Amino acid sequence: MYVCGMTIYDLCHIGHARMAMTFDVVQRWLKCSAYQVTYVRNITDIDDKIINRAVERGISIRALTDEMIEVMRSDIGKLGIEPPTLEPRATEYVPQMLTLIRQLEAKGLAYKSGSGDVNFAVRKFPGYGKLSGKSLDDLRAGERVAVMDGKDDPLDFVLWKSAKATEPPDAKWDSAALGHDYGIGRPGWHIECSAMSCQTLGETFDIHGGGVDLQFPHHENEIAQSEGGNGKPLASIWMHNGMVQLDDEKMSKSLGNFFTIREVLGKYDPETVRFFLVRTHYRTSLNYSDVHLDDARNSLKRIYTALDLVKPVPMNIDWTLPFAARFKSAMDEDFGTPEAIAVLFELATEVNKSRSAELAGLLKALGGCLGLLQGDPEFFLQSGATLDDVTITTLIAQRAAAKVAKNFAEADRIRQELLALRVVLKDSATGTTWEAGQ
Repeated sequence: MYVCGMTIYDLCHIGHARMAMTFDVVQRWLKCSAYQVTYVRNITDIDDKIINRAVERGISIRALTDEMIEVMRSDIGKLGIEPPTLEPRATEYVPQMLTLIRQLEAKGLAYKSGSGDVNFAVRKFPGYGKLSGKSLDDLRAGERVAVMDGKDDPLDFVLWKSAKATEPPDAKWDSAALGHDYGIGRPGWHIECSAMSCQTLGETFDIHGGGVDLQFPHHENEIAQSEGGNGKPLASIWMHNGMVQLDDEKMSKSLGNFFTIREVLGKYDPETVRFFLVRTHYRTSLNYSDVHLDDARNSLKRIYTALDLVKPVPMNIDWTLPFAARFKSAMDEDFGTPEAIAVLFELATEVNKSRSAELAGLLKALGGCLGLLQGDPEFFLQSGATLDDVTITTLIAQRAAAKVAKNFAEADRIRQELLALRVVLKDSATGTTWEAGQ
């Protein structure tokens, strides 16, 4: 499985997390289904935005990208997103990109322009548009003829960008030193993924994924380059996750309407954020708001309450059991996480009724297939309170003493005081416990 990863020039936002989470769940479920998975998620570490940011900060491109890669791994790792098997950086595959460009030129699909760029000739690739469903006539109707940039056709796209005098030295490669005659420059964005995917997984592989905003033109161009160069299908299956939206508009850095992962984790615990992202089907657009995250936390608390009530016994999943079979059926149908999570809620209800440690164990094991429910239930339920444990325990003891003295007004005052500080008390025959409220 190859997934188009991040362009790392700044902090990752929650939209990036949605993409990474989608394919984290995909690879987890494939492993649960006994597949051996080689998961490649690339890093784009050279492009205009990266160059501009490095220049702004007065540091080298490598220093910027090394820093941002470390931050990216830290931020998405906090959400329980597992590292991919391979994480190739575009700058490490420039020789392979140049070789592919040479193959395309030899087949008449690429040409050198007067500006020094090397472009792909879209109209000479017969299958262009087969992924996105866009026809050349449709594209022609919407083109801006004024922007040609030395292209034979406005629809053509760049494979190798000729270097600009204003660009820093570390943004340029001498193609002659790598055995080619394309001058000094750098690769275009689309050629990066064609070279990296084919080099790491072969000319044809099982799954190619990314955000739906990449379907056209990025993935369409990948197909044209890869299949144009080697004559073989690039991927058997294409998967695209829906966008995270804010006020029904795509969340993106270019629009300035985004929340970084770090900002979100400053308000919500990582598992709540993970649950918020996982419970919606990956192809569906996802609206971001504090209301939705609050609801996600309350929903997750319902399941953790069952695991707090009944200690789960460790177990391997028997997929013939009714709850497990229904969970599997949901996930096998295009990774149907909403239906699978509905099964978890039903199973949690059954755990509350039956007090079965085996069913609690099954609940935890099934949750693990989605990267959920592996934490300590008491810790999850109590996280988010604004008081420390010692203070809360002291106030609970004072309330118990007030009840013994029949000072119920004082006992109720303490309960209300704790509630105002997001501490919810739960009385039972065995004593009083607490959890964090909203």
